[in-house]
Amino acid sequence: MNLSNQVDTRVSSDAEATANSLMKLYFMRAAFSIIWVIAVSTLAKTNLAIAAILFIIYPAWDVIATYLDIKGNPPGAEKVPQYVNVLISIAATIGVLLALQVGIIEAIIVFGIWAIATGLIQLILGLRRRKQLGGQWPMIISGGQSMLAGVVFIVTAHKPNQGINSLAGYAAFGAFYFLLAAFRLRSTK
Repeated sequence: MNLSNQVDTRVSSDAEATANSLMKLYFMRAAFSIIWVIAVSTLAKTNLAIAAILFIIYPAWDVIATYLDIKGNPPGAEKVPQYVNVLISIAATIGVLLALQVGIIEAIIVFGIWAIATGLIQLILGLRRRKQLGGQWPMIISGGQSMLAGVVFIVTAHKPNQGINSLAGYAAFGAFYFLLAAFRLRSTK
């Protein structure tokens, strides 16, 4: 086996391992989002403490999921966007926690800023990964949609009836895109 074949085999092996890891992670992220949407839809309307916890949990989960994303990539893979995403999501978790002390409007604005920033990271990662892995168009679309949703959250934060329930649709679409991406990666293997 010549050096070129060894490099191709290693790249192919790394790509397959990354695809497997991402597929599992995307299924986990979809499951979390579905459970979160159900919890918001059934519990948040009647219990403000649970609503606040759910509000904080969503960006905190993104920290964990992004960490798992980092671990699922080969050692030599460029991971700067994921590390930036971890920092953004930690800041958002803390920001939502602090903003809730002031009011729901402020928390929605923080959530909107987070959705814009993490959507951009997701868009960048999807574009980078599509060459190596394929099956990334759902993540590219989801990243763009997250950015748009973040703008909508910020613009509409002062409207009556705007609360944590308004974020459930955002999480539901996220679950949908993660499922699509997972099935897309599964079909490329």
